[in-house]
Amino acid sequence: MFRGVLIDWGGVLTTNMSEAITEWIVADRIDADHYHGVMRELVARAYSGVRDDEENLVHALERGEISGADFERRLAALLLTADGVPPAAEGLLTRMFAGFRRVESMYGMLREARAAGVRTCLLSNSWANEYPREGWEEFFDAVVISGEVGMRKPEPGIFTYALGALGLTGPECVFVDDAEANVAAARALGIVGLHHRDPGPTITELERLLGTPLR
Repeated sequence: MFRGVLIDWGGVLTTNMSEAITEWIVADRIDADHYHGVMRELVARAYSGVRDDEENLVHALERGEISGADFERRLAALLLTADGVPPAAEGLLTRMFAGFRRVESMYGMLREARAAGVRTCLLSNSWANEYPREGWEEFFDAVVISGEVGMRKPEPGIFTYALGALGLTGPECVFVDDAEANVAAARALGIVGLHHRDPGPTITELERLLGTPLR
């Protein structure tokens, strides 16, 4: 019997991240090929699992070691617009993720899970996000944001911290995330990992695992 659900935010409780990024690329007239090349290298280094002697901007941002404004300045300097110049740095992260939209079926799933006695924890890597926290007490027993605790997924410590916040063990919990590296890290700790791609199949699998209707 599973007693807890740990769940990601961006791309799981919100619409797809790539869709949001595409909206921003069009709105800010970003050179898309150049952007994807830059981010491919940054994200690959961030999730490779290999120690990196150089500062990793993604690691530093997600752990809260640098400010969002500092990251914006440094990322903007790496990017180009269609005019061949860097985009405006101020507010860059807000513009990048402005296309995120809440997925009501996933929030409904959390509501039903809690009503059935399942404990829930938001476990999110923050890019200095302004999370829409109003009403969260209805959906989460605990909230763990990487930049607020100084750890990030897929580091084992942040999973252990989240389990402690729920008062549960790894084998008692299911973890839902859209990043395979994070799901693999959870499984290594004995947590059942569920790789999210689409709300429908995710909710169906959670219904099977938790043994309760979630719609």
